[in-house]
Amino acid sequence: MKKGIVGGILAFALLNFMVFPAAAQSKLPDLKGRTIVAVTENAYMPLNFIDPKTGKAMGWEYDAVNEIAKRLNAKVVWKVTSWDTMIQAIRDGQFDVGMDGITITDERKEQVDFSDPYMVSQQFMLVRANENRFKNEKEFAANPKLLIGAQAGTTNFYVAVYNVLDGDESNPRVKLFETFGASVQALLAGDVDMVLMDAASSKGYIGAYPNKLKTVGGPLGTEEFGFIFKKGSDLVAPFNAAIAVLKAEGFLDKLNTKWFFEYKP
Repeated sequence: MKKGIVGGILAFALLNFMVFPAAAQSKLPDLKGRTIVAVTENAYMPLNFIDPKTGKAMGWEYDAVNEIAKRLNAKVVWKVTSWDTMIQAIRDGQFDVGMDGITITDERKEQVDFSDPYMVSQQFMLVRANENRFKNEKEFAANPKLLIGAQAGTTNFYVAVYNVLDGDESNPRVKLFETFGASVQALLAGDVDMVLMDAASSKGYIGAYPNKLKTVGGPLGTEEFGFIFKKGSDLVAPFNAAIAVLKAEGFLDKLNTKWFFEYKP
């Protein structure tokens, strides 16, 4: 999940959307003050996280959804849940919209509806700053002593298994963690040797630990992020309309600058 060259990382690029006519930008659905219950994990810097200085929940996705709700004449109530329960919770209708840098996949489309993509990301190898044993995924795979930290059920996990290792999801070289943050802490502690992360999160953690982390090699996979909704939700079309307008107006570009370049963890 995001791009520009910062701290040695190929940052992220939003999808290239056509600029919509002014008439299309000026008319959005009116949700008449409806309350939208939004859920995230607060563990995916800089998309959604708790600021260590203020204790406040913030991030790119917070700003985007708050602005979407404002444009649609709706109110947002924010909730927090873990990644491993989020998709099921949305599927069951516990929340109206979910976000956590969620990759759009055919398998997930069977469980929830996705918005149009609001971001495109690539996966990179996040390592300790002094790492010199490997420069790319092939060299990493060739050394059986090297371990990967990953969060179960995420795109990062599947890229690690299928793009770096042998395709065996039970490979003992993949060590599982409950959150991205926990996997990064394990990397810093030397318990694992590499964590696969999208460009946005990699930049966020490199910013938080500027002399301790870096990325190596090129991108290992490309993914599109979307907001998720219960099947058949009447919020999908309004969100898609708002996403198109925010892209056309350059608002999402401003969020990119704010969170991927200006924000200092």
